Amino acid sequence: MQTLTIRKPDDWHLHLRDGAVMQAVTPETSRDFGRAIIMPNLVPPVVTGADARAYRERIMACVPEGDGFSPLMTLYLTETTDAADVIASYRDGLVHAVKLYPAGATTNSQSGVRDIETVLPVLEKMAEAGMPLCVHGEVTDPAIDIFDREAAFIETVLEPLRARLPELRVCMEHVTTRDGVDYVMAADSNLVCTLTTHHLIINRNHILAGGIRPHYYCLPVAKREEHRLALRKAAISGDARVFLGTDSAPHLDPLKESACGCAGVFSATNTMACLAHVFEEEGALDKLEAFASLNGPRWYGLEPNGGTMTLTRSDAPVSYPDKIDTDEGPITLFDPGFDLHWSVTRD
Repeated sequence: MQTLTIRKPDDWHLHLRDGAVMQAVTPETSRDFGRAIIMPNLVPPVVTGADARAYRERIMACVPEGDGFSPLMTLYLTETTDAADVIASYRDGLVHAVKLYPAGATTNSQSGVRDIETVLPVLEKMAEAGMPLCVHGEVTDPAIDIFDREAAFIETVLEPLRARLPELRVCMEHVTTRDGVDYVMAADSNLVCTLTTHHLIINRNHILAGGIRPHYYCLPVAKREEHRLALRKAAISGDARVFLGTDSAPHLDPLKESACGCAGVFSATNTMACLAHVFEEEGALDKLEAFASLNGPRWYGLEPNGGTMTLTRSDAPVSYPDKIDTDEGPITLFDPGFDLHWSVTRD
C-alpha cells in the first residue's frame, strides 16, 4: 500500500448546472475539493452580481453539512455586460472572474461574444482592477476545422487582445493542444491555463475509433496523441502557470446519447483517483500537489486550503460508480479506460 498526502485540492473550472442535476452532482465535488470556480453558462446565464449571489445560495443549499466547500462565482461576459457591476462584484469578493465564451462555442454559449471589440470597455476596467478573465479559447468560424479552433483563437483573438491589453490577467481554460501549452509557457506574465482530467487521459481516438462514444465527446474536443502528451508534460512540470480545472460537465444520459449529443465529460467523482494514476504513470506524484492544490490559489490571490487529502493506492482496483442518479435521470461518470487503484481520504 502506498499513500500520498497533499493539501486539499481545488477545481478551477466546474459546471454544476442547476435544479435536480445540481443537487445530485454538487456533493461529488464538495466531497473532495475545497473550492471551485463555477461556470456561469446557465439558461439564462449568470450575468450580474445579483445573479451570482442567487446562484451561490442555490449551490450552498446542495452542499452536505461538514463538507466546507466554497463556490467561487464568475460572470458570463455578454456584449451588454455592465462594467460597473462587474467591478463592484469583484471588489466585494462576490465574483472572482469573468468568463468569455465565443458565441456558439459550447454548451449554452448563445449569449456569448461575437465581436471582441464590443466588450473592450469591460476588459479595460477588469485589467485596471486586476480581475481575471477566464477564456474558452476556440473560434467558431465554420470554415475552421474543429481540431484547429484553439490554435486559430490564439492567433486571431487572444494574442491581439493581450497585445492591446497586456495588463489583463487571462486564464486559458481547458487547453487541449501543444499550441496552447506552448503559448502559455512562452508568456512573461498575466497568462495561465487549466487542464482537465479527461484531456490528460483520452485523445480523439477514444471518441471515434471503433464506434462513436458520446460520453468522451467534449468541447474543446480531444485532439491527437501528440497534444495529449504535451498536456501531460505541462501538468507534471510543476510550473505555476498550469493547474487543475476539471471542466466536469454533467449532462443527462439521454442528452448525451442522442443524434446531436451534448458536449461535456462528468469527472468530479473520480478525478483525484484518475490524476493520481496519471502522475504515478509519469513518475511525478510529487508534482500532483502543485497542480491540484497550490498553483490555482496563487493565481487567484488566495491561500491554499488548510486541510489535507490522503490518496491511498491499493493492489486491488477501487470501485467507482458508473453513473450518478438524479431526479431527472442518470449521468454517466467518466471512464478512464483502465482500473483505478487510488482512493481518497479526507483528513
